[in-house]
Amino acid sequence: MSKAEPMASQASDHAALRFVILLGVLSLFADMTYEGARSVAGSYLAVLGATGAIVGLIAGVGEFAGYGIRLFSGILSDRPGRSWWIMAMGYGVNLLAVPMLALAGRWEIAAALLVLERIGKGIRTPVRDAMLSHAAEITGRGKAFGLHEALDQIGAILGPVIVALVLWHQHAYPLTFGALALPALMALSVLGAARVAYPDPGRFGATAEPEASPALPRGFWLYLAGVALFAAGFVDFAFIAFHLERTGLVARPWIPIAYAIAMGTDALAALALGWAWDRVGPRLLGGGVLFTALAAPMIFLGGPVGLMIGLIMWGTGMGLQESIMRALLAAQVPSHRRGTAYGIFHTIYGFAWMMGSLLLGKLYDHSVPIMAWSAFAMQIGALLVLLYWAERERITLSAS
Repeated sequence: MSKAEPMASQASDHAALRFVILLGVLSLFADMTYEGARSVAGSYLAVLGATGAIVGLIAGVGEFAGYGIRLFSGILSDRPGRSWWIMAMGYGVNLLAVPMLALAGRWEIAAALLVLERIGKGIRTPVRDAMLSHAAEITGRGKAFGLHEALDQIGAILGPVIVALVLWHQHAYPLTFGALALPALMALSVLGAARVAYPDPGRFGATAEPEASPALPRGFWLYLAGVALFAAGFVDFAFIAFHLERTGLVARPWIPIAYAIAMGTDALAALALGWAWDRVGPRLLGGGVLFTALAAPMIFLGGPVGLMIGLIMWGTGMGLQESIMRALLAAQVPSHRRGTAYGIFHTIYGFAWMMGSLLLGKLYDHSVPIMAWSAFAMQIGALLVLLYWAERERITLSAS
């Protein structure tokens, strides 16, 4: 082997890692923008005169639209030359809708902007994940997805904290949303820089793959069944915030801080789980699901101490799905089908999360303990399906 070959390999490693970090910084600023807005979206709609039923409907429609569109954007992104255009469209809609909330004088306008923000995120997410998976072929899948999620969640922490500080001093929602225009513009600037520096991220994972069937692997669908059960039993934070407001378990200004704590746990968990996955392998997924299964009983039944423990479990669950679950998908699907695969993954995940939220909401009105333990049961069901999938597929996936 010539000296030039290891030098070229090292340069490729560094370029792939820089690309992962660049996408992470992009997500950091993006999350500052829309997670900051989401931490007070329900409160803002209430101020504008929306009812509880309307808030629930807006949240459900927004999530369903955002997840549903990922299937189409994922399929489109597998066509050469379209990825960066789809990214630009998605991030533009996702981020610019947030500061425009400052101008909404009616709940109907605010609702439309919130749904538009979710649609924008849905457009760009499968494309971004596919791009990330190509660089992950070089850096290690767990490392790439874990690092990206950690940077992503730093923004998810900072956004709600900024919102809490502005509300603490000014008590003005329009000013709060206006302040989020700065991280939105920073995110779009980083997106432009990434496009110039890395015009073809697919080259990172460009290997001579054998001729493959256009159908996705059978194991992929069984894996998605387990992921769907996990999503159905994973309580949305809007539901947690509703419970905290209704019970008075924490004072109102501390609800965004509770969200920031969960996002901080998410960041640390994603980083740790991602690095561990590259060494331990897919079996780490089972332990992670088992740990997060008790999140709902702890949050809804455990009092103040249980709430703190439950938030850590909940944040770990977020980190799990954003690092290991995404990395495992990349390991199963050939590179030329990953946009489609991530589109299907996110669509099914979002639909299952929505249906699970509807069921858990109905159960909550009937009995909080039944709701909490039902969420736990669905998580254990997910664990059993994923263990069966791993055994059936004889999972021996390598780190890269």
